[in-house]
Amino acid sequence: MADDNVEVKNQGGSGKGLMIVLIALIFVLIIAVAGGFYFLYNHTSNLSNNQNQAPVEQTTSSPAGEAGSFKADINELVLNLTDSRGKEKLMKLSFSIKSTEPTIAAIVEEYKAEIIDVVISQISARSSEELLTVGGKNLLKDELVNDINSVLNNVPAEKKFGKDSVKTVLFTTFVIK
Repeated sequence: MADDNVEVKNQGGSGKGLMIVLIALIFVLIIAVAGGFYFLYNHTSNLSNNQNQAPVEQTTSSPAGEAGSFKADINELVLNLTDSRGKEKLMKLSFSIKSTEPTIAAIVEEYKAEIIDVVISQISARSSEELLTVGGKNLLKDELVNDINSVLNNVPAEKKFGKDSVKTVLFTTFVIK
């Protein structure tokens, strides 16, 4: 009988310890979830704050193998997307426009609104699933080159800008969240 009493006392003690561990685990989970929401909130508000910023940077250095290649950068466009189920997503996009024209950066700066409008139109015509595939990105690049050339081909002749001088678009930031 004495052994039975000892066993009962041990079971009661382990239940108390288990309860303390369970309460501590719940406390840690609450802190982790709160930290996750804090991080998510700050990250999305930073994306929203950068939405209207699209600076264009000029880079005129020619890599060793590409003589006569110039580029202009369009940075930090934040765009709205939908997936196939209609759920809205955000996309952060930066890209470089490579051209044979030395004045590409000045022309891109002057026609930035038209170029961004073309980008928005092309992105809006696609779902996020399509843009996440390699083929979808390559198709987007090709269509952006065509559309940007269409915009820049309408530059007045006195600016001496060559027709179809944009050769490629290089994505430098491509994030869908």
